[in-house]
Amino acid sequence: MRVLVLSASIGMGHVRAGDAIEKEVRKIAQSVRHEDVLNFANAPFRNFYRKAYFDLVAHAPELLGFAYEYSDKEWKNLHYGRAFERLNIQKLIGMVEEFQPDVVISTHSLPADMISWLLCKKKIICKNIVVLTDFDVHPVWLCHHHSLYCVPLEETKEHLVALGLERQRVIVTGIPIDPVFAQMKDKRQMRIKHDLEPDRRSILISAGGLGMGPIEELLCELMKLSGQNQIITVCGSNSELKAAAEAFAEKVSRTDGNLIKVVGHTDVMDEYMSASDIILGKPGGLTSSEALAKGLVFVIVSPVPGQEERNADHLLEEGVAIRCNNLPVLAYKIEQLFDNSQRLQTMSLNALTLAKPNAAEQIAAQAISLIREDGIHSTFPRNHLCEG
Repeated sequence: MRVLVLSASIGMGHVRAGDAIEKEVRKIAQSVRHEDVLNFANAPFRNFYRKAYFDLVAHAPELLGFAYEYSDKEWKNLHYGRAFERLNIQKLIGMVEEFQPDVVISTHSLPADMISWLLCKKKIICKNIVVLTDFDVHPVWLCHHHSLYCVPLEETKEHLVALGLERQRVIVTGIPIDPVFAQMKDKRQMRIKHDLEPDRRSILISAGGLGMGPIEELLCELMKLSGQNQIITVCGSNSELKAAAEAFAEKVSRTDGNLIKVVGHTDVMDEYMSASDIILGKPGGLTSSEALAKGLVFVIVSPVPGQEERNADHLLEEGVAIRCNNLPVLAYKIEQLFDNSQRLQTMSLNALTLAKPNAAEQIAAQAISLIREDGIHSTFPRNHLCEG
């Protein structure tokens, strides 16, 4: 069995989801390969994709939100019109044709569309599994030739079925996260391990894998909290953000009783989450799913318009998050949360109930089952035209 996992480094969540699936597939399949599709693109195309997303999130999130809403069209009107993308990822097509996978699992819409197109043109024969990495579905994820959709929520499944997808081709798995997040670790032990005070209230600020967000403003507002607090600030791969947070922490440590621990890129995010009482930041699909697995209540601040706004809606509706739209009241809202221990405990239990920490394992099992079920040949949904 040959399994190909495809992600795209537009943000880090898609790659992390691919890594999680790869780990689980390796336990049950002989030949597994995980690739970032942008590594097969020419340099201008690759840099444009990555930089455009980063710049929009950092400097023009409203424009990103506008594009998200504008392109939210009825999917039957969509065509295989991504010729520009396909022209710039010819190396990817060559790799797929050479590897000849039995099943391809995509954690980003770009490779999902590419594989659908290759199937349409009969250039490859394989199963095509599409894994959504946000709670809501957007038409960009929809492709005509697919074997299975793996989605986060029952509502997401019903949305796809309402759009015309066959019910048996959509399963609720959750968003794939590293299996380590399924391991329950003692809060006190994790605090001691990472040089944190074992008895202080602990707030985790997550800037995501790319390290984005108003970290200094958040830290300023959190200094207004009463009592003894410790703030774990994870800055991802953004060295400038980390340096700014460290400078702020050094200045505050001389005048304030609150402790600030600044972390850059880390491979033990699950342990920092285990050490925390709440998480503060943007509700990306992967970060949200990881937090749910740890039973963390999410304090949502500055979600990116579009998919993060919709993720926020789901978290709020499920009773696992609060939202702060105005930073000057951030400390007040957190104090209200900490002061109501019953509410905090209920929200934490809601998070654990909603969590699906074994999503990657389930997706891997589904992939192997599809291959064994009827070989690699499969029928695709009726009335899906091959265009472009």
